[in-house]
Amino acid sequence: MPASIRLHGLALSGHSHKVEMFLRLLGLPFDNVDAGAPQRQAEAFARLNPLRQIPVLEDGDLALADSNAILVYLARRYDPEGSWLPQDPAAAAGVQRWLSISAGEIKYGPANARAVHLFGLKTDLADAHAVAARLLAFMDQTLATQPWLAGAFPTLADIACYPYIARAPEGGIDLGPYSAVTDWVARVEALPGLKPMPSAA
Repeated sequence: MPASIRLHGLALSGHSHKVEMFLRLLGLPFDNVDAGAPQRQAEAFARLNPLRQIPVLEDGDLALADSNAILVYLARRYDPEGSWLPQDPAAAAGVQRWLSISAGEIKYGPANARAVHLFGLKTDLADAHAVAARLLAFMDQTLATQPWLAGAFPTLADIACYPYIARAPEGGIDLGPYSAVTDWVARVEALPGLKPMPSAA
């Protein structure tokens, strides 16, 4: 078991939540550390991540930033069987594709739209909705033929993409037309030990 894991983040941050989800799915004990704006301005936080972004994971003497990088680390460190991040090159590339989508289309689509509504982010809401529509159509097509984003079993792809898709309606994005996506959200939330992404309501 790890000596000490601390997760610096925020409850309503999808980036933080995906790491929390995975820690729970792996059965790893950890401490949640609130990292609101005041805490991120402190020099102690800057030493963990000079970019002052969340989440940050401390595992003993190691400090890691970026949610997807943290997921990869945790999978390689604490899932030796490789079920969450397969060793097979093609399967690993399939997972990586969705990690990139989570940092690209999901960020600039559903995540940005939600941030406009909840946090007053200054960005083009119509553009965020257009990105989300293209993405959700692609996800729905993918999930109509397989139960999980990268294939027949859950992987980091699902963990990375779930939070902002699950809370896309908070950005004014209707998931109703995408039945395969909503069924997938339910499957993710049914994984043992998983804590669903909190609602802002």
